[in-house]
Amino acid sequence: MLLEMFSLSPTSAVKSPPLTLPSFSRSISSRLPLPPIPKPLIRSFHFRILSLDAAQPFDYESRLKHEYLQSTSLKIAIIGFGNFGQFLSKTFLRHHHTVLAYSRTDYTQLAKSLGVSFFTDPHDLCEQHPEVVLLSTSILSTENVLRQIPFQRLRRNTLFVDVLSVKEFPRNLLVKYLPQDFDILCTHPMFGPESGKDSWAGLPFVYDKVRIGNEEGRVSRCEKFLDIFAKEGCRMVEMSCAEHDRYAAGSQFVTHTMGRLLVEFGLESSPINTKGYETLLNLVENTNGDSFDLYYGLFMYNQNALEQLERLDMAFKAIKKALFEQLHQVYRRQLFGDSVEAERVSPQKLLGNGAPVLPPSDYESQQGS
Repeated sequence: MLLEMFSLSPTSAVKSPPLTLPSFSRSISSRLPLPPIPKPLIRSFHFRILSLDAAQPFDYESRLKHEYLQSTSLKIAIIGFGNFGQFLSKTFLRHHHTVLAYSRTDYTQLAKSLGVSFFTDPHDLCEQHPEVVLLSTSILSTENVLRQIPFQRLRRNTLFVDVLSVKEFPRNLLVKYLPQDFDILCTHPMFGPESGKDSWAGLPFVYDKVRIGNEEGRVSRCEKFLDIFAKEGCRMVEMSCAEHDRYAAGSQFVTHTMGRLLVEFGLESSPINTKGYETLLNLVENTNGDSFDLYYGLFMYNQNALEQLERLDMAFKAIKKALFEQLHQVYRRQLFGDSVEAERVSPQKLLGNGAPVLPPSDYESQQGS
């Protein structure tokens, strides 16, 4: 029966070289009552058994690869599946992580096309027991979203991660609302769907391990999540939430402010764009796609933002003042010459000489300076 299963032929068996009986075949032959087998057929039988043995390492490697992916993968639940949540999910999936999602808007079909399991009820999402819950909501809705999460349906030491553009505000909310056993990792990928669409290499990723348990599994889980961004080539920057907000007010908020200012200004491309002008157009493109709610959140929930806005206003006034003072000196030289000490010139006197006139409000401010 065993010979028929292997379809042995005396012709091919005679040509088979003599091979040593492997341990696997010896164990089979010792357990199964076999009839006397001609030597040529035994050689062929050994050859076939060796072929099976040779295939085993490949099966073993496949199993190891599967076990490796299982051991390094995370089940990540994204709450807030808008543009940024979708943007992050694509990378999570590429790193072989399981991604679940919940959002007020129904993204069922879009999520399915990406390979993400979408839930329309946060209770159903939490009952899947994700290892990581990632908050990708707007800054303005964060507190309301946290209040609606059924924490009792999650594992006792779930890791919560936020990716908001401000850090002290969500940190305080997470500490306030999360059960004590939950881990907290505050992060800010300082790029988005536009600036990070081609590559994340070299882009800064800021994180603060606010509350991570000492157990090996909890430490490992946090490192696995951070490793996603490290493997993508991000510049990993560990700093406190307070430090982040100080720096971000001087960089991110100012960048978004200038981008929106240029949109209001009506910046447009021209046939003679310089490289500097192209940089301004790129700034408009990178910031104009973000909602005003995001920009307002950067202002409202970062205590350093108002100071930066006031500094921008003061800087613009200082530039205007310097320009008009220089212009005033030009008028004086045209009227009186460099060596003449004269009183300040009135708009009427300048008008009588045919020179341009400053707007009254600007001229009056110069008189008072």
